[in-house]
Amino acid sequence: MASTRDVLDLLDELAMLTTLKEQSPQSFKVRAYENAKQAIQGDGRDVTQLSATELTKIKGIGKSTAGKIREFMEHGEVEKLEQLRAEFPPSVVELSRIPGVGPKTLALMRSELDIQDLDGLKAALDAKKLRELKGLGAKAEEKIGTAIERLGLSGKDRRRSIGDAMPLAERLVAELLSHEIVSDALYCGSLRRMSETIGDVDITVASTDGPGVMAIVRDQSAVHEVILSGDTKTSFLTRDGMQVDVRVVSAEQFGAATLYFTGSKAHNIAMRQRALDRGLLLNEYGLLRKPEDDTEGDTEIVASETEEAIYEALDMAYVPPVMRENTGEVQASIDDSLPDLVQVAHIRGDLHYHTDRSGDGRSTVEDMIAEAAGRGYEYLAITDHGEDLAINGSTAEEMLEHREHISEAAKAHPDMTVLWGCELNIGAAGSLDYEDEFRARFDYTVASVHSHYDQSVRDQTARLIAAISDPTVNSIGHLTGRYIGRRPGIEIDVDVVLEALFQFDKALEVNGALQRLDAASDVVRKAVDRGVKLVINTDSHHVSELGRIEYGVKTAQRGWAPRELVVNTWPKKKFLDWIGHPVD
Repeated sequence: MASTRDVLDLLDELAMLTTLKEQSPQSFKVRAYENAKQAIQGDGRDVTQLSATELTKIKGIGKSTAGKIREFMEHGEVEKLEQLRAEFPPSVVELSRIPGVGPKTLALMRSELDIQDLDGLKAALDAKKLRELKGLGAKAEEKIGTAIERLGLSGKDRRRSIGDAMPLAERLVAELLSHEIVSDALYCGSLRRMSETIGDVDITVASTDGPGVMAIVRDQSAVHEVILSGDTKTSFLTRDGMQVDVRVVSAEQFGAATLYFTGSKAHNIAMRQRALDRGLLLNEYGLLRKPEDDTEGDTEIVASETEEAIYEALDMAYVPPVMRENTGEVQASIDDSLPDLVQVAHIRGDLHYHTDRSGDGRSTVEDMIAEAAGRGYEYLAITDHGEDLAINGSTAEEMLEHREHISEAAKAHPDMTVLWGCELNIGAAGSLDYEDEFRARFDYTVASVHSHYDQSVRDQTARLIAAISDPTVNSIGHLTGRYIGRRPGIEIDVDVVLEALFQFDKALEVNGALQRLDAASDVVRKAVDRGVKLVINTDSHHVSELGRIEYGVKTAQRGWAPRELVVNTWPKKKFLDWIGHPVD
């Protein structure tokens, strides 16, 4: 049965495909779908239970969109969406995500050069045909080719971004867990390790009714084509070609199976060797001991129900899934020297937080503050965009009015310190919003790159250092500005930037938005080694996005980040002392 989440996904797809059809993200129809999505998120009710009339009573949902929602609920599909899918198949949608290939360029490529997929685009690039299209030229052609290389689309091993895979996996796991015949379920593989890109989605289920679970899987709305299906495994493709493998094991084998299917391959090999050194065997069924005389007697199961029990039986500390890459964690586990990793429960505040004061924010100051207070946060920095982002930013006068608004709204939550902050835009040469004196009035600032992605490594590094050295900056947000799988980030000398962060005592953000996860985990690990302070934020623009903190924490853990280096795990007084703010 469809859920509100399915309806939101429907509106997302309609907006995306209509953007390609209308050749503009600002068309009336696109904005109608986006407004409807925001309205549903803000309403909070299960929209699948509402009639068309009830839907239109929600501000932001028009009659046409309400009709499509009801059509989806009653028939499982929407005729208009099916027409758009036929006109813009997944291979074409994939092209639209490449930087430089906007809706109008895509339409030209299809009509003039018959480019319908990535292979066709690569062939046209090799033949230098794109430069012949109206409005492109050699430079634009070169940029598209560079983007394909930097996004990792040039090889045969095609991978998907975590931002596409994680929501799908979470929904499938939640659906499986809602059935009585399922005692446990986990997504595994590189997704569980928080890899930025994944090959396919692996889900392991504990149940005594394999055929029943397989029937549930085949009935999911995400299923476009079933590749194979038996009593204990089903593999299917989603509409955009992502493969999902669902396996069923017994509850007694669940720990061994999730350990095995989480990987990585190198970690698993090291674990199997550890078992062999103790005269044991480790596989997806358990940690096993054969009879000493090597007869055909029963094999003893030493541990299998939980991953923790297997590590313990091998005299190892438990290794969190995100660390299982064989980059030192196995020996650290043996030596009991794994770091005291930051946990979600340690987070005391969010320090990159937008409201509808930002042009791309969708929830009010009051709602965003209340949501943070509901999570038990001790402090919060509202960091709406500065004036240099013309579409989304605010003038100095508007920011002063915003400060008063924040101060008034914060009175409803006296136990939480609410800071008046700003997300400053780092210009091409490192300039920042507003005059120095005005910037100094903010309680807290995060400075981020939002443009000029094509500069040299030297220039990008210099612009970051200029921002880091500015005394009004507290932290650097989403370090490279990347969107995983869709836009490469800026290229910088990481070591030089980390040294500047350390010397000027500024924090490096780990942004929990799935499309960003920036700074990346490998950069986080370098930062940890250098002793650079970190801050884990959600970059929320809506009350529904505060859950991103989990992804930020896991990315930090993947980079071996200890709790003490993360400034927003600190008690309020220690944190406020660090930013030079008077304690309440």
